[in-house]
Amino acid sequence: MSCTIDTQTYSELHDFNQAPAAPSAHYYRELTGESEILDAPLASESALAISYNGINQAVMMVTPGHLEDFVRGFSLSAGIVSSFSEIRDIEIGGQGDSHFAEVEISNRAFWNLKNQRRHMAGTTGCGICGVAALEQALPDLSPLDSSSAPNPLVFEGLRERIAQHQQAAKISGALHAALFANAKGEIVLCREDIGRHNALDKLIGAMASERLNIKSGFAIVTSRCSLELIHKAVRAKLSTLVCLSAPTALTVEWARRNNLNLIHLPHSGSPRLYSPAP
Repeated sequence: MSCTIDTQTYSELHDFNQAPAAPSAHYYRELTGESEILDAPLASESALAISYNGINQAVMMVTPGHLEDFVRGFSLSAGIVSSFSEIRDIEIGGQGDSHFAEVEISNRAFWNLKNQRRHMAGTTGCGICGVAALEQALPDLSPLDSSSAPNPLVFEGLRERIAQHQQAAKISGALHAALFANAKGEIVLCREDIGRHNALDKLIGAMASERLNIKSGFAIVTSRCSLELIHKAVRAKLSTLVCLSAPTALTVEWARRNNLNLIHLPHSGSPRLYSPAP
């Protein structure tokens, strides 16, 4: 049976853009005290194989749920498409710990993707794809238009509001979250995943599906702010990224270079504006 038939059959019974299923309980034994046997809900994890126009591109470990949002956001933030309009169709299938996504993209985007893959195939002698790997790690980005940082008042109580929206993490404690807040600091969208990159990709895809004005607020990540998250935010044209963990020096440099407002919200003390430069 072909993947296309599997996808159509399985999709009739499942909505792959629903929120993640409730974490399943697993038994454990405490190593101290009376060694009591208890159970705890644990986050789900699934392998998602993504192909573009019939060619396999990547296998990602994700939290099953909001998979269409993830594929849409990943396609843009990874530079596979330059705009959501280049995504023609997304078909997702599978079950349990194995899923697949068949994505149809425009001819122009597919041509660029094939050229990129051909370049990588010719430079693998060093074992890390040579120049191609460096170009992916430190890509040329189109800087954003400069914009004002959010009003400092919106950060009052923001950590508490974030915690209220992390429903899956509240149960399992093993998930990152990416959220979008409006200009008043009200959280209007939240996506969770075992991977911090995946959570932001899901948020980017969900914002496109919900047709949210990306300039009407700011994005928040509950994880460490790595360089890859800066790449994704700039490609998605998010004007402001707020992180709950301190950024690295390189992250700050790239945020400044690309006109991304980067703010660290520490556990205590005032929000710290790292980009633009003081």
